[in-house]
Amino acid sequence: MGLLASLLSGFASGETVAAIRRARTAAIVYALAALAALCGLGFLVGAAYIWAAARYGSFAVALGFGVGFLVIAGLVLLVHRLMSGARARREARRRSADMKAIGITAALAVLPALLKGKGGLGVILGPAIALAAYAIYRENVKPDDPGEGK
Repeated sequence: MGLLASLLSGFASGETVAAIRRARTAAIVYALAALAALCGLGFLVGAAYIWAAARYGSFAVALGFGVGFLVIAGLVLLVHRLMSGARARREARRRSADMKAIGITAALAVLPALLKGKGGLGVILGPAIALAAYAIYRENVKPDDPGEGK
């Protein structure tokens, strides 16, 4: 309740509007700084090209710069692909853990109601025994050998 009151009082006092204005100003400043940095980087690449062209020749340097930038692009894409695969696996594990936690919580929430009902303990033990029997069956059944019968 205290957090809601703090948010409402901040909004009423105009503090929220001031914070939004500061964030917008900071975003504009950072965007302008990034644009200036990109222009500076472009001029540095141009200067490197001019220096290398005077030393090695225009065609060789243009070819080298082109291949160099293609290699950089390929490395960026490769790193992105590796990182996104790892991120997807990590998110899948997290979702699995969350779903298990939700399932356990739901089962624990329903457990007292099931125990008080007409079936009592049988309602819980019946499916649990069936699952255990199925797991034992699956463990003891030999997998089909695709090499047999040929």
